[in-house]
Amino acid sequence: MVLASMFHASIPTQHLSVVTISKNISFSSFKFFQNRKLFTKMASSLSPLIHTINLPQGSGHDTVEIVAAPGLTDSEFRTAIDSSLFRQWLKNLQCETGILTRGDITLKRVLIQGVDMFGSRVGFLKFKADLLDNETQKKVPGIVFARGPAVAVLILLHSGGETYVVLTEQVRVPVGRLILELPAGMLDDDQGDMIGTAVREVEEETGIKLKMADMVDLTAFLDPSTGHRVFPSPGGCDEELSFFLYEGHVDKEVITSLHGKETGLREHGELIKVCVVPYEKLWRITADAKVLAAVALYEMAKRDGLLPK
Repeated sequence: MVLASMFHASIPTQHLSVVTISKNISFSSFKFFQNRKLFTKMASSLSPLIHTINLPQGSGHDTVEIVAAPGLTDSEFRTAIDSSLFRQWLKNLQCETGILTRGDITLKRVLIQGVDMFGSRVGFLKFKADLLDNETQKKVPGIVFARGPAVAVLILLHSGGETYVVLTEQVRVPVGRLILELPAGMLDDDQGDMIGTAVREVEEETGIKLKMADMVDLTAFLDPSTGHRVFPSPGGCDEELSFFLYEGHVDKEVITSLHGKETGLREHGELIKVCVVPYEKLWRITADAKVLAAVALYEMAKRDGLLPK
């Protein structure tokens, strides 16, 4: 006992500290490896969320896996595959001009990557489709940002011998700019009420109240093979636009009161300013594809005598 006491007393204090710390590290490491082993075992037991569907492809019906990306909850996954956006995409694949219709392309798998909710409905859907060219067995680009149908309205106001167009200036985060655009908006439901949505969006964004009976569907003049829709960015987005026209005569005071007016649903983050510009300058003052497409449709319809008198 005396020898032991003398032995411990001869050990420098810093060495005792090292011994103590070493013991703690050893114990912590043991717990860490235990936890990591348990975590690895739990992770390996988890399987990705998978839903299967049968689609007519080639000579028969092929089974296609719909898979949830890591981090997507079961609720988000189910909401995504049940959404009108995803169902419409599947329908488009099989329509008369669909990419699966001729049998040249085969859909193997779809990875659901993200869902953005607008209240109780799906607003945006992001997924990746694995498609193969049957001849070359090479993958076809299949990244999809789904947002569904939308409307845009070309409002022409005739006043004092001149024609003006009503635009909105909005904050557009994806491009990091303020953009001059046509009044436009997405459909709020699955009912497909294009003209009703167009009238409502015009009132929300400009304060102008229009009658549905006064609206002219410019996309209705397109060939039926187009589906009477315009696809602004089909390489990455499913958005399909319906264009409407309103023409009316107003006093000059109306033009003055509209220009610079602040509107939009502020509680939804819409920061909109109304701009009224001469129609003859329209095609050169904005890079908005909706404006340029509407001008082309309007001018061609007018040239061919398709517009109502």
